[in-house]
Amino acid sequence: MDSLLVSVPAQLRHLAKRAALRCGVEISRNPFSRRLAVLCERLDVRAVLDVGANSGQYATFLRQSGFRGEIVSCEPVGDAYAKLERAAALDPGWHAERLALGERPGEVEVNVAGNSYSSSVLPMLASHLDAAPESGYVRVERAEMSTVDDVLARRGLRPEHTLLKIDVQGYEWEVLAGATAVLPRLAAVQAELSLTPLYAGQRLIGDITDLLSRHGLVLWAIEPGFCDPATGRMLQCDGVFVREGAA
Repeated sequence: MDSLLVSVPAQLRHLAKRAALRCGVEISRNPFSRRLAVLCERLDVRAVLDVGANSGQYATFLRQSGFRGEIVSCEPVGDAYAKLERAAALDPGWHAERLALGERPGEVEVNVAGNSYSSSVLPMLASHLDAAPESGYVRVERAEMSTVDDVLARRGLRPEHTLLKIDVQGYEWEVLAGATAVLPRLAAVQAELSLTPLYAGQRLIGDITDLLSRHGLVLWAIEPGFCDPATGRMLQCDGVFVREGAA
C-alpha cells in the first residue's frame, strides 16, 4: 500500500506532462529561467544589456526568474518600443532605449515583420517565411543605431558584471562587431543562433560560436527555439556563453 501511495504523485506528474505536451507545452523540472537565474548569481551578473528587446518579453522573463539587477533594453521598431517603454516605466531598474545596435553608430533601415519579433535589418529568406508565414515584412522604418561598446560606456555598466543578450534576427555578427572593446571582458553572452540561413547575409551558429570562443566565452547551454512546424527541423536556438573558468 505504501509503495502505491508513493507512486500516485509520480503518475499524476506524468499525466500532467502528457496533457501539456498535447497542448504544445513542455513541463520541465529545471526550466531555462531557473538555470539562467542561477547562472547570473554564480557569475555575479549585476546588469543585462537586452539587444533586440521587442516589447520587453526578455526583461519580464528575467524579473520573473528573480533577477534584480539593472536592465537596459534596446529596440528600434516604433510599435514594439512603445510597449517596451510602458513596461519599463513600472520598474526603476529597467531602462528602455529606442535604438538598433550594430557595428558603428549612424542610422539604419529596419524591416518590420507582421509578427513584430521577426523584424530585422536583413532581408528575410523564403526558408523563414515558409516556416512562419505571419512573419512577412509589412513596412520599413528608419532608426538610430549605436553600438554595444557605446551603450555600456554611456550607462556605466561594467562588462565583468554584465550579460549581453542578442536577439536581432540574423544581425548578431554586426552587433558583436560593435562590441570589440567589451567582448574580452563580458561575464556572459546569450545570443540567438541560426542553424540554417533565414536572413540574407547572416552568419550561422558556427561563426558566432567561434567568434565568442576567441574572446574567451565558452558555450555553456543551448535552449531550443524556432522550429519548422511542418518538418520539425530546428531553425534557431539560444546559446548561452560564459567567460571561461568564471562559473
